[in-house]
Amino acid sequence: MEPGGLADAHFVTPLQEEVYNSTFASINATEPADSSEFERYVRIIVPSIFGFICVLGVFGNLLVIIVVLKDKHMRNTTNILILSLAVADLLFLLFCVPFTATGYALTVLPFGAVVCKVTTYLMYVCAYASVYTLAIMSLDRYLAVAHAIRSMTWRSERNTWLAVAIIWFITLCGNIPIILQWDVHYYKWGEKENRSACIQFSELTDPTSGKTFFGCFLLFGYIIPLGVTMLLYGLMLKRLLYGVVPGGGNQSAESMRAKKRVTRMVIIVVVIFAICWLPIQIILFWQKLGFYPQTITNVSIMMAANCLAYMNSCVNPILYAFLSGNFRRSFRKFLCCSETPRRLEYERTNIRSNVNDKESNVTKSTCVNNSKTYTAV
Repeated sequence: MEPGGLADAHFVTPLQEEVYNSTFASINATEPADSSEFERYVRIIVPSIFGFICVLGVFGNLLVIIVVLKDKHMRNTTNILILSLAVADLLFLLFCVPFTATGYALTVLPFGAVVCKVTTYLMYVCAYASVYTLAIMSLDRYLAVAHAIRSMTWRSERNTWLAVAIIWFITLCGNIPIILQWDVHYYKWGEKENRSACIQFSELTDPTSGKTFFGCFLLFGYIIPLGVTMLLYGLMLKRLLYGVVPGGGNQSAESMRAKKRVTRMVIIVVVIFAICWLPIQIILFWQKLGFYPQTITNVSIMMAANCLAYMNSCVNPILYAFLSGNFRRSFRKFLCCSETPRRLEYERTNIRSNVNDKESNVTKSTCVNNSKTYTAV
C-alpha cells in the first residue's frame, strides 16, 4: 500500500521504475498472489466498517448541531465549541470517509484530481480543527474552574465564536499547500492491471516532503495541542487540590457540581481523541522514515489504525448522551418531538453574576422561560 496519508486505500502502489525511490516502502516481501486474497477481504470489510461509521456519525453529529442551534439554553461557551467539533466531524464523515471507502473498495478511483485534492484537503482541515477546538475547550474549562470570577468577561459567547472563527480560518488557510501536493497517480499492478491512487505527488520529486508533511502533522496536529491540553488540566488539578478556587465561597454546591460534570465530559472527549488518533499518527510518521515494512500484518495494523481514527468522528455524540444530562434530555426531546413536562435544569458554565452586586453571594438563580426552568451556575 503506498501511503496516501489519512486516505490510504491500496495494499501497495508500485511506481514506475524511474520514479520509485527510497521514499516508499519496499514491497518485495509481499507477492501479488498473496496480496490479492488479502485485498479481496479488505474491499468488503473496511468499506463496511466505514459505512457504519459514516451513518452513525452523520446522524449523531447532525443531532448535536441541531440541538445546540435550536435550543438557546444550550448555547454556552462549552457547547459552542462542541458545535464546532461536531461540524468538523460531520464534514469529515460526509466528504472524506466515502472517498476513502471507495479507494479501499476499488483499484481505480472513479474520481478525478479535483476530488482527490479537495477531499484530502478537507481531511486535514477537519483533523486540525478538531484537535485545536479540543485545546480551546480545555482552556475554557481551566478558566471556568481556576479563574471563575476573572474569566467572566473573557468566556462570553461572542469571544467563543471569535475563537472558533480563528481556528477555522487558520486551518483552512494553513492546509492550502495540500491542494498543490496531492494528485491522482496512475500505475500498473503486476503486468496487466491498471490502478490509481490519491497520493502526495510532491514526493516523486522531493523525497523529504513526505517526512516534513507528516512530521508537522504529528507535531502540530497532535503533540503540541494535546500537550497544551494536558498542561491546562494539570494546572486545573493542582488548583483544585492545593489551592483556593477564586469565587469558590460564592459558588453554590450545584454550580460546582455542574462545572465538574462538564469538565469531566471534556476530559473524556479529549482522552478518546488522543487514543483514537495516536496509532495512525505514529504509523504515518514511522512509515515515512522507512521503518514500517509493507507486510500484510503491518498493513492490517495500519488499516485498523485508520478505522480507529475515523471512528473518533462518530463517538462524541454518544459520549455527550452518556455524560451530559442536558444533551441527553435535548436529544430525547428532539427525537420524541414533544415538550418535556418535567423540570429541565440546564448547566450554565458561564457565571454572569456581578461581584460588586448586592446579590453576589447568591449564585444560584432560577430563570423561567415558557414554563421551562433552568439553573444558571
